Amino acid sequence: MSTELEKDQGDLWEVFLQEEDNAPHTHAGSIRAMDAEMAIQNARDVFARRGKIRNLWVVKSASIHATTPEDVPSFFEPAGDKVYRHPHFYKYTLDDELWKKS
Repeated sequence: MSTELEKDQGDLWEVFLQEEDNAPHTHAGSIRAMDAEMAIQNARDVFARRGKIRNLWVVKSASIHATTPEDVPSFFEPAGDKVYRHPHFYKYTLDDELWKKS
């Protein structure tokens, strides 16, 4: 697709949908639209026609900030000096009676 044609079709938007009450929103795909209202309408037409949808979110792709592969070692590894943040620090599991009573 050419850059000029992309400009004519609007900005790129990411679509997230919720299929049931209290369910998480999941990424459904991308669409192009000139503004948020048109993005919602396009998202409905493309992604909500085939099933029961409870909610739609649209977010401009340019507004999403994400980590890069270079961030992984320093960003996601737990700090060694904060063992209380590690799961093995806690002696109880979800199967223990203590959790079931609270």
